[in-house]
Amino acid sequence: MAGKKESTFINMVLVLFIVTLVASAALGGLYELTKKPIDAAKLAKKLKAIKEVVPEFDNNPSEEMYSVDMPTGDKLEFYPAKKDGELVGTAVKTFTTNGFSGYIWIMVGFKPDGTINNYSVLEHKETPGLGTKMADWFKPADPAKAKASVINKNPGKTNFTVSKDGGDIDAITAATISSRAFLDAVQTAYNEYNKQMEGGNK
Repeated sequence: MAGKKESTFINMVLVLFIVTLVASAALGGLYELTKKPIDAAKLAKKLKAIKEVVPEFDNNPSEEMYSVDMPTGDKLEFYPAKKDGELVGTAVKTFTTNGFSGYIWIMVGFKPDGTINNYSVLEHKETPGLGTKMADWFKPADPAKAKASVINKNPGKTNFTVSKDGGDIDAITAATISSRAFLDAVQTAYNEYNKQMEGGNK
């Protein structure tokens, strides 16, 4: 009887090992299978965002991309947009860790003088219906909401903090934390962009 129990235990361990091995192999295969399409989708989203945020260009900004290391260990990515060899704008992939739910990644486009041309929100985990409004809130078409807009404003000349904190930008209603975070990401992009321009990285 003792021998039979031992045999059953060994069989159970063996079956469990085989099941675990098969599951691991399947997960590994699935990851490899989906990695390339996911990476391709992220790249397409990034290229679409670049086109949205800078004036019309005829170069490939991705080929001239350069990055700057940040204290968090993340990087800011710079995509120079040129037309006939002249810089018409720079798209900066920027971020903040101060969102209501952590990281917020934004692509913001600057004209050569530092004025914001446009922006596109890339990734975030903000509250649906509140923080998620940042996708459009800061570029309103309604002139009555012009104080919420960051478009055609220069963070070096405008106080890019929410009006509640004494700044020049109106926050998203009931989403002040997300608004502060968004503006922090834009200001970070501008500060580094300004350094790069002053350093002759055009």
